[in-house]
Amino acid sequence: MAIPFFKEIRIGGYLIKQKLLGRKRYPLVLMLEPLFRCNLACVGCGKIDYPDAILNRRMSAQECWDAADECGAPMVAIPGGEPLIHKEIGEIVRGLVARKKFVSLCTNALLLEKKLDLFEPSPYLFFSVHLDGLKEHHDKAVSQKGVFDRAVSAIKAAKARGFAVNVNATIFDGHAAEDIAKFLDFTTELGVGVSMSPGYAYERAPDQEHFLNRTKTKKLFRDVFALGKGKKWNFMHSGLFLDFLAGNQSYECTPWGMPARNIFGWQKPCYLLGEGYTKTFKELMETTDWDTYGTGKYEKCADCMAHCGYEPTAADAALTNPLKAMWVALRGVRTTGPMAPEINLDKQRPAQYIFSAEVQKRLSEIRRDEAAAAAAKQQEKASTAA
Repeated sequence: MAIPFFKEIRIGGYLIKQKLLGRKRYPLVLMLEPLFRCNLACVGCGKIDYPDAILNRRMSAQECWDAADECGAPMVAIPGGEPLIHKEIGEIVRGLVARKKFVSLCTNALLLEKKLDLFEPSPYLFFSVHLDGLKEHHDKAVSQKGVFDRAVSAIKAAKARGFAVNVNATIFDGHAAEDIAKFLDFTTELGVGVSMSPGYAYERAPDQEHFLNRTKTKKLFRDVFALGKGKKWNFMHSGLFLDFLAGNQSYECTPWGMPARNIFGWQKPCYLLGEGYTKTFKELMETTDWDTYGTGKYEKCADCMAHCGYEPTAADAALTNPLKAMWVALRGVRTTGPMAPEINLDKQRPAQYIFSAEVQKRLSEIRRDEAAAAAAKQQEKASTAA
């Protein structure tokens, strides 16, 4: 299936249209989280540390479709939580594909083989299976033995059924470049593309010791790319984003490039960082103080080099400087020589910690809604009896 080329043409056309319309800020990928509940508890995850009352909440299929329409991005990534837990996930995906949205269903694949019948192969759908490395490394990262084998089995089953499959890897400190290179060789043999990103330092993640800082990230990816010279690893990234990871580009984050919609609403400012919510996408774009986020501006963004903030920047750079993009594509990522200047952190504002306040606010709303529903049900019952 010639999906990448087809997808790139469609998304490239979307980007050119935004430029011609003179839009300064526009979304590239909607990060849609229909639930936070997951069937794994990875030590580097900061997404599932909520009370059960919140973990049990779900976005309806209609809410998911409305979010895609409202946002207008050509691609919808569905992370979570684990989206295959959602009972309406098949219906949600069908509705998005019907809207001709490219859907990346991000999954740990524990339920994938069991739920393949919910989906149909389409040029608009691909599964993005979470694999952080080879067997020993991945099972340690997800804190459960056997997950790697089940994920690989699910990948093979999905490919055999005609589905497009990629893998996504989160890279942490302590993962040797040689082991990452072996993992990339493995994905090549498996016949899948790879997206890789250094892990964001979630403040609620159980393991706070293994997040990469920017200096370590650049050094590690240079070493990895040097080991890949002459090999045909299939990265699902633009060449300029990979060049950025190797320290050859000094980009600023584009936090609105991959906006997040979840059970709370539209998340400020981005998928990784929750600093409040808005009811509408328009409100998110117009009321977020974008200039106060990003490396050098905010302490929580200091070490971030994640794809969700910088892939949109790289895509924009490819449009404004196509010769540079072509040069990197032809010559590959440079792995030696001086790196681009690092962003100065001296004037970044201090971190604000609002997670607990947001949780209490959402719990109050849930209790209020439940009380209202119970009262309405009681009133209906009384009316029927009368």
